[in-house]
Amino acid sequence: MKFTLSWLKDHLDTDEPVEKLVDRLTMIGLEVEHLEDKAALLAPFTIARVISAEKHPNADKLRLCMVDPGNGTAPVQVVCGAPNARSGMIGVFSPAGTFIPGKNITLSVSTIRGVESRGMLCSEAELQLSENHDGIMELPADAPVGKPYADWAGLGDPVFEINLTPNRQDCTGVHGIARDLAAAGMGKFKDPTIKPVKGEYASPVKVTVEDTTLCPGFALRLVRGVTNGPSPKWLRDRLTSIGLRPINALVDITNFMTYDRARPLHVFDAAKVKGNLVVRRARDGETLLALDGRTYTLDGAICVIADEAGVESLAGIMGGQASGCDETTTDVLIESALWDEINIAQTGRKLGINSDARYRFERGVDPAFMVPGLEMATRLVIEICGGTPSENVVVGKTFGDDLIIDFPLSEVKRLAGIDVPLIEMRRILTHLGFMVAGNGPVVKIAVPSWRSDVHGKADIVEEIVRIVGVDKVPMTPFDRGEAPRKPVLTPIQQRTRRAKRALAARGLVEAVTWSFIAKPAAKLFGGGAAELALANPIASDLSDMRPSLLPGLIAAAQANADRGIGDVALFEVGQVFKGDRPEDQLTAASGIRRGQASARGIGRHWTGSAPADIFDVKADALAVLAAAGAPMQALQIVPGGAPWLHPGRSGSIQMGPLNVLGTFGEMHPRTLEALHADGALMAFEVILERIPQAKQKPTRAKPPLDLSAFQPVARDFAFIVDRAVMAGDIVRAAQAVDKKLITDVTVFDVYQGKGIDEAKKSIAIAVTMQPREKTMTDEEIDAVGAKIVAEVARKTGGTLRA
Repeated sequence: MKFTLSWLKDHLDTDEPVEKLVDRLTMIGLEVEHLEDKAALLAPFTIARVISAEKHPNADKLRLCMVDPGNGTAPVQVVCGAPNARSGMIGVFSPAGTFIPGKNITLSVSTIRGVESRGMLCSEAELQLSENHDGIMELPADAPVGKPYADWAGLGDPVFEINLTPNRQDCTGVHGIARDLAAAGMGKFKDPTIKPVKGEYASPVKVTVEDTTLCPGFALRLVRGVTNGPSPKWLRDRLTSIGLRPINALVDITNFMTYDRARPLHVFDAAKVKGNLVVRRARDGETLLALDGRTYTLDGAICVIADEAGVESLAGIMGGQASGCDETTTDVLIESALWDEINIAQTGRKLGINSDARYRFERGVDPAFMVPGLEMATRLVIEICGGTPSENVVVGKTFGDDLIIDFPLSEVKRLAGIDVPLIEMRRILTHLGFMVAGNGPVVKIAVPSWRSDVHGKADIVEEIVRIVGVDKVPMTPFDRGEAPRKPVLTPIQQRTRRAKRALAARGLVEAVTWSFIAKPAAKLFGGGAAELALANPIASDLSDMRPSLLPGLIAAAQANADRGIGDVALFEVGQVFKGDRPEDQLTAASGIRRGQASARGIGRHWTGSAPADIFDVKADALAVLAAAGAPMQALQIVPGGAPWLHPGRSGSIQMGPLNVLGTFGEMHPRTLEALHADGALMAFEVILERIPQAKQKPTRAKPPLDLSAFQPVARDFAFIVDRAVMAGDIVRAAQAVDKKLITDVTVFDVYQGKGIDEAKKSIAIAVTMQPREKTMTDEEIDAVGAKIVAEVARKTGGTLRA
């Protein structure tokens, strides 16, 4: 929201300096994002006369100018390259030491082609007044030499830009901002009564509202005999100062009302309207050529204003070209209405239209100002364009619902910790437009029609505190009691942090993708249920809550590949949604590797490169589980993963058949085709909530187990087993012999072929035993080995290979 200081003073009688206004606006919740004060920025630039302009002795396109700065000093020598530099002209001069905003440099005395230059004659672009840099500025002959240019040009009107929170629709107009500043003690609020304009005849155009839920109120007035030319200077200056382009008087009046009173209006050329107006839902397939030059296809969810010929306006968002006002308009229909906020927001998002009207209507406008806003606009039209007004046509409600809150005076102390006397509360609330009745301990407060964001007692406290000053709220430490301090992070937050660090350490780059994906992609990954579809998606391809992080990561990898970066390794740790219950919202750690993005290094390298494979993502998934505290010895790795993975090149990590912690493998070609992704791609996904919590046991401190003073013992075993037997079964069988003594079991060879029966295979394991109390004898080692052979035989049917 932009406005100028002079515009603010139309509604606020104040002499406060700009710096204090900026500080107070931010303190009361209207954060000032930017202040553009051209008078301060251009203060060193003065009006000067060019006494002479001669050809530069050493350059054909440069001129040597003597400039009179008008301050009583000697003329200043300036080397100038502008083609329009000439003797006698009046321009804008900046001496050495001046900051040039258009060039972002500080001017200094310089030597140009052997001639000293002690200043600059400036163009409009160098002062950031326009993009024109073809020549230096030429001012009228009567421009006062020596006077600051900004003062002469009327640039001493600072422009404020504030960042509004969505609930403060009343401050989308300068009038509302002035009201807040007056309540904060920055001046006296100007709020003159808007006098009705008497209609001289009945309006021939009537209005019908088919659905009052979409349009609770509608007001219309015809003004005949207008002259729609350029706006007066004051109105053009108001609009251009905040970056709006003046169009014609009628349109400029509606834009002025939008920014001055937060009251969007629309004007129709009455001669182009056929018959009466009707507010209705659009019919499927209807189209409208809007004022932005684009043609929109409508459906039954969109509210429109139509006449007998068809749709004339997108209600509350944008008008149509067919009934727009131009210099030929002589009769004008002025419309002021109330629209359903949700429908306006949905329509704007669906059609991709961001307009000033939509910005205000989707936040909610003051319902009680619908008719007064029409009266104010009518008076402006008559004063600027002339004409004869009709009587108002009003349909529906002209006011909002009354809200009275029973407010205990002690609530301010209870919620904010500050003591505010009743007389000060009453002053603040009255200045903000509230009505306060009673003297306590409970008072009745009537909420003004323009404050639809105020619903209860806490909102009233917020209003009082922001005007008194948030800085007045005392710093009060919380009573933590005598109980031991609880961890700041929850277990899932700790797992999230550790998972991110583990994956980053493995060379993957963190990505953050949308929590929403297209429905076909959601169905592909096990989602797409009706309860996970968004009621109001921001885009058609972001319609469903994601059941997996992989679609977003695959899209990011493909976007990189499309730009020539095909070797990528990405990960994300975030929320996935398996259903609409709270327990169905889970935290996943997922990643993808594409191209030459193996764990050994990404891209081409002098040491060689290797394509990512299934073992890379398997190691990624195991690294996440280890970092998150999973019991690694209890994990089972079984072939076959999720349906979106290649059935023969994927696996699952589980703790028993009912608790699948994650999956990994190569993406199924069918999945990649559906997601419009190219090339082989490796992926993994681990659900952090499925990792069982470690049991907390009070124990005495013990030395770390890996610091044993005794030599570990390693033994290799090779077993002949059926081809259906999994290596993990052999590993678990060996570990189960003595979990304290056997610290590691790894598979180092799998063989099928000559010397082995066709229905069999050989699996070799390395077993590490770590004694704790004494060095193991050969007999003890052989005894453990015999138990391992016996346990593997019992669990898998395997025999020791000769």
